[in-house]
Formats: sequence, C-alpha cells, structure tokens
Amino acid sequence: MDDVPEVRRLVRTALRFRDGFEVVGEAGDGADAVRLATELRPDILVLDLGLPDIAGRDVLTQVRENSPTTSIVVFSGAADPADREWIAERVEGYVLKDDALDYLVDLLTSVRDRGARAVRDLPQDLLSVREARRFLRQVLERWDLSRVEDAAQLVVSELVTNAITHGESPCQLRLSRGAATLRVEVVDEGSGTPDPQPENPAGEHGRGMHIVGVLSLAWGTEALREGGKVVWAELPLTA
Repeated sequence: MDDVPEVRRLVRTALRFRDGFEVVGEAGDGADAVRLATELRPDILVLDLGLPDIAGRDVLTQVRENSPTTSIVVFSGAADPADREWIAERVEGYVLKDDALDYLVDLLTSVRDRGARAVRDLPQDLLSVREARRFLRQVLERWDLSRVEDAAQLVVSELVTNAITHGESPCQLRLSRGAATLRVEVVDEGSGTPDPQPENPAGEHGRGMHIVGVLSLAWGTEALREGGKVVWAELPLTA
C-alpha cells in the first residue's frame, strides 16, 4: 500500500522473483488500504505510513482491527522516534525506503515463514475482557484453531483481567501461532507480577493463575526494559 505507483511496481516485480508470494491487491491511499485489507484478509500487508488521506497510526490501527490475522510490514520513510516505538510494537517489521529492496523481500519471507500473529490494544476497562474474548474467537476461526478456544478463552480472560485490575493500565493482547502451540501474551504498564495464591476452595478469588497453569504447557512474566511487563502462556494445539 503506497501512494507512489512506481514504488508499488518495484515491490510487485521483486516479489515475482521470490517463490511463495502472490500479490492480491494494491492501494494508493489509506481508505483503500483499509478497505482491501478488510475484504481480502491478506497474510501480509506492506504498508507505507505516509499515505495522503489518513495518518499512518490510524491506518495501522484500522487494519489491525479489521484484519487482525494480517501480518504488517511497514515500508516507509524515517518516522519520529516516538512513533517508531509505538509502531514497532504493532507490526512484524519496519524497513526504510532508503534500504535495499532485497532487504524488504527477505524480511517478508521471514515473516511468512515464522507463523501467524495478531495484536489488539485494549483500554483500561473491564469491558475489554469481553472484547479480548471476541478478538480471540475471530482470530482462532481464521487460523482454524477453534478446537482450543475453550482453554484459550479462560487464559485470555484471566490475563487481561489481571492487567486491567492489578496492572491498573491499558493492555495489549498478542496472539501467535507456532507449529505446536498457541502463545498468548498480555502487555501492561504495571510493575507487579501475577503470582498464584494459596488454594482456598471457599475463596472467590486467587484461583485464576492456577487455572492458567493447568491449561498451559508453560507460563511466565517478563519485565520490559521501558517499564511494565508481559505475561505469557503457551497452550498446546493438540489434546
């Protein structure tokens, strides 16, 4: 998706010489980019953030919302450092237009081969738990993984609820599909860690992370260098 026809032609031609790619659509502005992504649900989208009608952040956000299983690689000019950090958290790759075109194609090949990924930003609101569950269902249907939905819904609900109530911040839900696992990650701005509480059959709270532990092959917490943390769990794709 680029407003310069010559750039689109160069990318299209380069992909013809690399096996495993089929160009299913092109757009020259942000509105068409969002529309085509919604209609075609491509595996990978190459996106210029300097489209003439819609700001780059807004195009990226709308594509993510309407085609959550599409991997996005940004191919654009240099962005403001603050924007670069925000963008990097929401895309699979970022290539400057000053770089060699072969580097872009190599990155697209790597993204294609390493599995699917989907991301959704969620506000600090308990209604976000419902939105997270809806998003998960949509993604699993797209990936033909509805067989793991029951377990995944419990894990996602627990991790998103923890982020909102204990992390006291907005959060980001990240889903990625590997060869044998579904990885769920929830990123928030809080400093605490979700530790399993002592089991109390009469209690109404504190059992969530025990459930996550039972349903997952593994789970853990990683502190982020810029602050906050990511809590992750990996679920098996087979019984």
